Amino acid sequence: QVQLVESGGGLVQAGGSLRLSCAASARPFNSNVIGWFRQALGKEREFVAAITWRTGRTTYADSVKDRFTISRDNAKIMVYLQMQSLKLEDTAVYYCAVQLAGDWRTGTYDYWGQGTQVTVSS
Repeated sequence: QVQLVESGGGLVQAGGSLRLSCAASARPFNSNVIGWFRQALGKEREFVAAITWRTGRTTYADSVKDRFTISRDNAKIMVYLQMQSLKLEDTAVYYCAVQLAGDWRTGTYDYWGQGTQVTVSS
């Protein structure tokens, strides 16, 4: 069982930056993937970015590529999402999650945090 706690959300103006953090209660296995997802009000949850715990390989949704950066700190068991050039449409609740196995963009994630709200204002 892995518990995840997100932090770092808040209110930011369009064009600004935020860094989200995800703290894990246990070290993921080397084969695990940690992902960030978001869900805007009235919309389905969508994939944002993911990183492999062992190698640090990353993947991004097209909508955030070149603006968001996912990273991890193995020693602290933390995953980060650096968000830059934020847009109004980035407003959502952001969740981190751990995947034990499967396709890292479309597969099932097994453990989820409670989410952190990001609001981008004009």
